Amino acid sequence: MVGLLPVFTKANTPWFYLDTGENVAHISLGVVAIAASFLLTDPAMQKWLVAVVGFVGLFFGIYGFVVAGAPEPNTFGLANLESPADNLLHLVVGAWALYAAFMGRASMTTA
Repeated sequence: MVGLLPVFTKANTPWFYLDTGENVAHISLGVVAIAASFLLTDPAMQKWLVAVVGFVGLFFGIYGFVVAGAPEPNTFGLANLESPADNLLHLVVGAWALYAAFMGRASMTTA
């Protein structure tokens, strides 16, 4: 949602901005994840949903750093991952999701 704010443009914040493709991807994935969290009632399936989000976040975080120096750092025709802060955010969210999925705390299990 932050990417929809007019202040986060390449001209205003070149260190962190989200283009239209990234905004559409984030909103679409968020809606799908929220819907899936209601449809997947099995806690094990919810765990794997969070794990998938973690793996996707880590992939795009690493991939963004790899393509950052390319002349056209376009990612599958959807988004430009040339912002280091955006790539770092992907890594943090991915690691956090994987930690949440696999930490195994007793308080996180359902009764």
